[in-house]
Amino acid sequence: MSITSWFLVSSGGTRHRLPRELIFVGREDCELVLQSRSVDKQHAVINYDQDRDEHWVKDLGSLNGTFVNEVRVPDQKYVTLRLNDVLRFGYDILPPLGPRGHGRPVTLGVGGRLGGHSCG
Repeated sequence: MSITSWFLVSSGGTRHRLPRELIFVGREDCELVLQSRSVDKQHAVINYDQDRDEHWVKDLGSLNGTFVNEVRVPDQKYVTLRLNDVLRFGYDILPPLGPRGHGRPVTLGVGGRLGGHSCG
């Protein structure tokens, strides 16, 4: 199994390693906080599958949706994230997923911050 590091890159260029676990995306009190008003308080979740070394995204019934490559993610359904996928939460577009490989980072996006607590 390859070991892939996933990172969130903030607007200031700081890289934050994403945990290999559930990551909540939203406006407040989430692991990945996006400031846009188009993002719900509890918008989506990114889950890591250790057996497959993959991340999946699921929309949590948000008003403005979660999109992978401009295709809306159905509510409460996981979609596997792949190389060069572009994520959009509401109107916040995150850049394409970068190259994957042994010990190489995959960049998930810019404009948010990575916190240490769950949505609530």
